[in-house]
Amino acid sequence: MKKLLFPNLLLCLGSFFLFSSCKENEPDLPSCTDIHWNYDNSTGEGPDHWGELCVDYTECGGAVQSPINIAGANDDASLKALEEVFSNTGTHIVNNGHTIQFNADAGTTLTYEGATYNLLQFHTHTPSEHTVNGVSYPMEVHFVHKNDATGQLSVIGVLVSEGADNAFLEQFIHHLPTTADAKYDDAALVYSIEDFMPANKSYFTYNGSLTTPPCSEIVIWLVLETPVEASHEQIEEIHALEHSNNRPVQDLHGRTLKRYHM
Repeated sequence: MKKLLFPNLLLCLGSFFLFSSCKENEPDLPSCTDIHWNYDNSTGEGPDHWGELCVDYTECGGAVQSPINIAGANDDASLKALEEVFSNTGTHIVNNGHTIQFNADAGTTLTYEGATYNLLQFHTHTPSEHTVNGVSYPMEVHFVHKNDATGQLSVIGVLVSEGADNAFLEQFIHHLPTTADAKYDDAALVYSIEDFMPANKSYFTYNGSLTTPPCSEIVIWLVLETPVEASHEQIEEIHALEHSNNRPVQDLHGRTLKRYHM
């Protein structure tokens, strides 16, 4: 046994110095204050570079990232229908420079797997971020809910195909702020997100992340299987303001993709 002591000591020391060397060679990332990101990789600030921009964005290089290509989902009999309580909200629209975002008044909730999540906001991506069997949609809307006790998010994704005018979107289409940081507020323009949802709420679910920096891996994704329709003109109105703001699909890395079928 004593003969093995010295080689083992050398191995431990070698591992120590190798680990120390790797740590010393890691880049010293800056604070994320005043860091800008976008969707254009040629600028060095696009999706391929988000994880290298600053210290709080490193999770963008993680293994539990979103969006994904939805394919090969297994039906799961243990999954339950989405339990939603809809409440009216006034209209509070923000053009944040990356997307058109609708902030919601309190009251709309989603209960999923025994936890309750409060609707914070919904926003648009043109084209869609999730794909289905490799096929992209012209738009996707994300309804972001938060569990106040845990900080975990549950996001309902609704895919939008090109077709007839969408009455829900039409009430806002001429009020969308056209410049970054511009807002539109009208407490009297009241709506419920229920009016945007498809009747069939079969869904795909997986664990993932925010699709924008800091890409926090705290999201339960619930992507509805049935798309809704909007006209070409409506989709283009939104695309003209936010341009192409879809993060490329990420590797599933062995995660389980499940399907609830109504």
